[in-house]
Amino acid sequence: MSQDTTPRPLVTILDDEPEIRSMLSDTLEEAGFDTLSFGRARAFEAALATHTPDVCLVDLSLPDTDGLTLVHRLALEQGAIVIIISGRAQVQDRVTGLELGADDYIIKPFDPAEVVARIRARLRSAKPTPQAGMTARFNGWTAHFDRYVLQDAAGNEVTFSHAEGEVLRLFLDAPKRLISRAQMQESLGGVASESFDRAMDVRISRLRTKLGEDPKNPQLIKTIYGAGYIFLGDVAWD
Repeated sequence: MSQDTTPRPLVTILDDEPEIRSMLSDTLEEAGFDTLSFGRARAFEAALATHTPDVCLVDLSLPDTDGLTLVHRLALEQGAIVIIISGRAQVQDRVTGLELGADDYIIKPFDPAEVVARIRARLRSAKPTPQAGMTARFNGWTAHFDRYVLQDAAGNEVTFSHAEGEVLRLFLDAPKRLISRAQMQESLGGVASESFDRAMDVRISRLRTKLGEDPKNPQLIKTIYGAGYIFLGDVAWD
């Protein structure tokens, strides 16, 4: 009988509570994931030099660094899915975490099965569509999804986060078609809420800035008030 050689997704867990690390690690490994667990940000960041996680679970209340700063850095530099796990339940905390680039926010205490479900949803939404490659060209721009880089016609580059990349790919996969908030929520695996809506607004605003759009009169990503968004560029995938 042939064995399944499909690589198991790697999930890193950064939380200073040993019980939570153990619970998450056991549950995730039973669900088909590989895991690495850390109680300190320094050890976690050192491991990133030799490991490339698919998903990073990060607690915000860390003893040796600011969790939000770390989340923002991970979102911009690692290209991994970043999910915050935190006891901070205020709406503003969730909004801030999502605005800084986190892909999801899970509030403690949580059911480990919910974490597994959220991770699987994020991994599904992160997979490229069958017809799309990793490079898209539109209106003088090239989006390199393998490097999380936008390149203009002169060769200048600007990076984008994994979360921003998910929104950009959603637009590039459906140019000149209305995308509603409900469709964005379904496609990106989010939970309908004020924090999700505000996070989408921030990500779209940042994409417009990186694309050199006039915030008062954007030409590529148009807001259709009360309905959603339309991406008006001509897109070619390599």
